[in-house]
Amino acid sequence: MTGDILKDSAEIFANIQEKAPVVHNISNYITATDCANMTLACGGSPTMADDPDEVEEIAAACAGSVINMGNTAGHYQESMLRTGMVNNKVDHPLVFDPVGAGAAAHRNAVLENLLDKVHFSVIRGNISEVKFVGDKSSKANGVDAASEDLASEDTIDGIAEYAKKLSERLNTVIAISGPIDVVADANKVYLIRNGHPMMSRVTGTGCMLSSAVGVFAAANPDNLLEATAVCISAYGYAGELAYEKVQSTNGGTGSFRMFLMDAMSNMDNETFLQGAKIEEV
Repeated sequence: MTGDILKDSAEIFANIQEKAPVVHNISNYITATDCANMTLACGGSPTMADDPDEVEEIAAACAGSVINMGNTAGHYQESMLRTGMVNNKVDHPLVFDPVGAGAAAHRNAVLENLLDKVHFSVIRGNISEVKFVGDKSSKANGVDAASEDLASEDTIDGIAEYAKKLSERLNTVIAISGPIDVVADANKVYLIRNGHPMMSRVTGTGCMLSSAVGVFAAANPDNLLEATAVCISAYGYAGELAYEKVQSTNGGTGSFRMFLMDAMSNMDNETFLQGAKIEEV
């Protein structure tokens, strides 16, 4: 691990424990409960309101918010917009998960409206989603990343540079999840090699990760890059620990989901340092 992360991680975890931030989530009906429970597992407290008539008041009273674009129908469009705008007004961290960006014209129009009117502190998605946010070049397969977009040792340098340039243009931390995770601002990139393939076989692991980032960001608003990198590494390591537990109990994907949440609820700086695989480039 790099020195900055090694020094910062203890403070990042301590801030979560001290502040126990309340984080508002605009989620989707498939993963809302898991996102709420992951927020709790990380040391935060969730609110999950999605009525446009109350989201501004609720979100403004929280330490930060997460907007998950899984639902774009009806009132969700207005709820996402109002949540984003009030977070900008009160200057609280705002995490955006552009679920399925590039998959459909309606969804893309909702995305463009949000990007036009709201500034996000962190944008976290798979590589295809982030590429659509950046330059509409995504080849996404529904809500999944296109196989040809995925990071490998041969392509990671280009993805890292892309993330830095997009961060500079949007003035936001860019977090790209994949076989190798990338977390970047305009000046610095972290590569993270934690995680396990079974994470892609459980619905909602990406949504839960965005909610986890919301907790880490809300507790560390002045250190968003490192807080996001620590969160994604810790979450990936939790996936590794969950897989070990699945193997030892002859379990499957259902057990993995439970063990993933268990591992995050037990994650502290000491545990994190035992398994984190982060490289600054």
